[in-house]
Formats: sequence, structure tokens, C-alpha cells
Amino acid sequence: MSFDVVFNYILKRTGAGVGAGLEGFRALLARLENPQERYKIVHVAGTNGKGSVNTLMAAVLTAAGYKTGLFVSPHLVSPVERIQIDGENISRQAFSKAVLDVFQEEEEELNFFEILTAAALLYFARQKVQYVVLETGLGGRKDPTNVCTPVACLITSIGLDHTQYLGSSLAQIAFEKAGIIKPNVPVFAGEMALSAREVLRKTAKERNAPLHFVKEGEPFTVAGYDFYRNQTLLHTENGNEWPLHTLGARQAVNACLVYQAAKALGLLDKALKKAFQTVNLPGRFEVISTEKNTWVLDGAHNPQAIEGLMKFWQQSPFGENSALLCGFMKDKDYKKMLSLLCPHFKHIFITVPPSARGAAEADIRAALPKGVKVTFEPDWQQAMRLVKGGGCVLCTGSFYLAGAVRGRIAK
Repeated sequence: MSFDVVFNYILKRTGAGVGAGLEGFRALLARLENPQERYKIVHVAGTNGKGSVNTLMAAVLTAAGYKTGLFVSPHLVSPVERIQIDGENISRQAFSKAVLDVFQEEEEELNFFEILTAAALLYFARQKVQYVVLETGLGGRKDPTNVCTPVACLITSIGLDHTQYLGSSLAQIAFEKAGIIKPNVPVFAGEMALSAREVLRKTAKERNAPLHFVKEGEPFTVAGYDFYRNQTLLHTENGNEWPLHTLGARQAVNACLVYQAAKALGLLDKALKKAFQTVNLPGRFEVISTEKNTWVLDGAHNPQAIEGLMKFWQQSPFGENSALLCGFMKDKDYKKMLSLLCPHFKHIFITVPPSARGAAEADIRAALPKGVKVTFEPDWQQAMRLVKGGGCVLCTGSFYLAGAVRGRIAK
């Protein structure tokens, strides 16, 4: 069965009420001989920053000499990006085989994310990896990745996202994210509101899990940015420079979080420095220059991420006369995101991301701030053509859109 047929089939396994649930998923893994028990796992949850922290953590482990698996979502251009070993994507053939082998043991109908998680865990075991950096899909407590017993847990941030599933307050969302905390397993958490911190403290205490809140300055602060080389220039208190091959205001905090977790795992500065300089984080304030335009691609897809993006945008050299190309998922707070984005751009193009969940024109127009003029083009490829013509274009609002645009630019 071809890769496209396999992936299109599992895409249909989405929607409310679909899935085996945590106990059903555990039973599936037992039939697969518990692949998640054959390697060490670093488990990562959080509202924003998961992709950056996951990818950087995996790069550090690889640089330290460990064969390292990485499971992330969503993908930007191809689904094979979700399952990687030492920075290399799984092949289309191996992806299809792993998914079909999961189907062989299916008793209760699995959902899309359960299938991918099981396929990744199985593939990593067969490839005899030593570490896996495992990203939660939604929340943490009920997430299928929560079947593992990790060697470390990382919780990057807590913000209002997926409120229809995780709760409407930071404390409720923190409770779901804190579900990944395991007895006696160290937890490293990024900067977050006091209400969220207290939930994490309570859960960690109940489970006797050492909890470390990490903030900027432990040990890195930002010395500057090289926007055209996609670099954040970090330094430590004693003046040592650590170039990080990615851009973003939160990348210093992400780097501190990874550093503290890596040191707890016994990894050396040599591996950390190598990973920081070579890591590739597409779709996170990624600057790509073409013959006619400079594109800035960022997958920010909730108000907290958009707010941070706009603060960083104002520090960049791209603000003057730039255009905005954006699109959103219909289950996101795009009204709030538009209110944060629109004041910064005179030329605004809105499209529909290439997903069945993309928000349509009528809904977007109803959510626009008063007096804002936009060009709406539902076909994202045509929208790209409309926005071209010199200057800088920020593409944001959805990883699906940023990934599609990235794939088109690369051609």
C-alpha cells in the first residue's frame, strides 16, 4: 500500500469520539510488546515552544553520541517530519510499514494521533534508538504519549489554547499538562503565570518529582540577533557566547530549559554547543530570501504565540512596509489573533490553510477588527501570488499554512 494511500486513510481517523483512549492505547502497545520500554524517553508538554524544545533536546542527545528518536507534530511539508532519528526523517516506506503493523494489532479503533504515536514508538524500538524525545499531542494527562515512564519531563509554557478540550483557565490547562509528571522523575518547566506554577508544584509534590522552574539567565541571555542567518546570539554571565541557529524572543528561555535538562542527564557543554549551532527549526521565525521577497515563516497559532511574535517582529528589521499573509484553524481564537496582528500591517492577505479545519471567509470577516481592510483569497497558492512583489512577507497563524508556503518557496 502506497504512502499517500496510508496517510490519507489515517487522516480520516479524526473527530470527536474517535480513539481507543489511554487504557485502550496501553493495551495496543502491550500487543506490540511495549516498544516504549526499550529506550529512555524525554517527555515534553506545553502550550507553546514544544517544537523548538523537542528539536533542540533531540539535537543535543544526538550530538552527545546517542542514537535519538524525535516525535513531533504537526508537520510543515510532509508527514514524515513527525518521526525522525538523528535529524533524519523516516522514509515514506518505513512510515507506511510502521502504520500498517500498528493496524495489524488494532482491536479498538484508534484515532489519527494514536496511530502516529504507536507507529513512532514501534519504529524507534526497531531501529534500536537509545533516547526518544516525545512530544504530547494535546494536553498531557489523557494524551497517548502519557503511557511512557520518562527519565525527564519538560513543560515549556502554559497558555490558553485548545480550551474546548483542556479548560478555560490557566490552572485547568496546567492540570492537564502536569499529567505527564511521574513519580520521582525530574521536571523542568519554563516561565508561566503563578496560577499555573502552583498547579505544577502541587502535582510534583504529590508525586515526589523534583521540580525546577527555569527562566532566562539560567544560564543564557540574549546578546543580539542575526536575522539573515537565522541566529539568536546568546551569552552567559561570564561572557561566553553560544550562537543558537534559530530566531525568536522565547528561544533564549527554550535554550535555558534544554540546557538544564541536558545537564541533569549528564550531557556535556560540547554536545550542547554543537547542537545549538547546527539545529534546524523550520517555521519558527524562519527567514527565507527569494529573488523577489523576503519571507518570514512562523507557525504561531494561538494568541499567546502571536503576542510574542508581534513583540519580536518589532525588534526585527522587517517591519516597515511589510505584508501579512495569514490563515487560521476554525477551532482557534482567530478573533484575538487578528486583533494582535492587524495593527502592524497595511497590506493584509488572508487565506484558508490547506486543511479541512481551516477557517472560512465569512467567519474571518466577522472576526476582523473594525475598519481593517484585507484581501481574502481562499486558495493559499493564489494568495501567495497576490502578495508577491517586493518587500517582506510575514506568513503566520497556522503551521499548516506556514508549511505549505515553505514547500512552495522551496520549489
